[in-house]
Amino acid sequence: MSDLAPLLQGFFTRKLMLQRQASSHTVAAYPDTFKMLLAFAQQRVGRSPAQMSVSDLDAALVGEFLEHLQSVRGNATSTRNARLAAIHSFYRHAALHAPEHAAVIQRVLAIPSKRVDRQIVDFLTHEEVDAMIEAPDLATWIGRRDHVLLLVAAHSGLRVSELTGLRIEDVHLGDGPYLRCLGKGRKNRCTPLTKLAVKALKPWLAERGGGPDDPLFPTCRGSAMSSDAVAHLVAKHAAAAATTCPTLSAKTVSPHTLRHSTAMALLRAGVDITGIALFLGHESTDATQIYLHADMTIKERALARTAPSSAGTLTRYRAPDATLAFLDNL
Repeated sequence: MSDLAPLLQGFFTRKLMLQRQASSHTVAAYPDTFKMLLAFAQQRVGRSPAQMSVSDLDAALVGEFLEHLQSVRGNATSTRNARLAAIHSFYRHAALHAPEHAAVIQRVLAIPSKRVDRQIVDFLTHEEVDAMIEAPDLATWIGRRDHVLLLVAAHSGLRVSELTGLRIEDVHLGDGPYLRCLGKGRKNRCTPLTKLAVKALKPWLAERGGGPDDPLFPTCRGSAMSSDAVAHLVAKHAAAAATTCPTLSAKTVSPHTLRHSTAMALLRAGVDITGIALFLGHESTDATQIYLHADMTIKERALARTAPSSAGTLTRYRAPDATLAFLDNL
């Protein structure tokens, strides 16, 4: 066995799982990156992964692999950067445990991420959100579950992983009602509940039953819903709501669209960026700036404050006499 295999084993078992206590999403995504990288390298160097050395995965090969992801596999730039982040994480680990490969490691760590064009966020209007919440069939158990889930998602701005991770014990409906969730980066946070959300959750909890550790929004079998299941029901009810709210038919609605819609509703209600970042669980306000760019009403108000020129016909600018300008500046 070469020096690469033990380094990979130590990276996943000691660094990711024990030292960093990485989330299940990270632990699942990182092996996929290295399975693709090692399969790509095997075709290039002609050796099996168990026989490879760190020096086989040099900067040139890693660069070719990243180009392969985009040109052949059709990955987006953001996906390419996520794969590179996983590779960088491993090579930082390797730098401590394989100093003899320092030159190769440093060249790989020097590979930069690609710049990503930031798209304007998609969000729903108040009318579109209401149409989606009313779309589920309340005569069925699944319809009542979906109704409460959509309402909580639209009023709380939770990420889809935070929604699926909610337990019955995370709901507090007494004075100052709120939801407690485990957010991105393993950060616990509490999100206040609106009166409408409280009104919907009380009968749902009574119907739901179960113990404190059971999922708040279960499947028919009682297990926690997956992110894909939530995405499917959001798309299904968006399509159904489009019959009463036609503007929805022109939009691609995902669980994250509801999160964006919550942020935009807060922004238009006068909440500042710092408050929105705190509400959404953002690490910093940098991630919240996208909502300022998406809100046309802010730009329209700024434009309305600019007064048109009262000078009449515009004339060509003429620079002042250089000598007089010199004397004026003394």
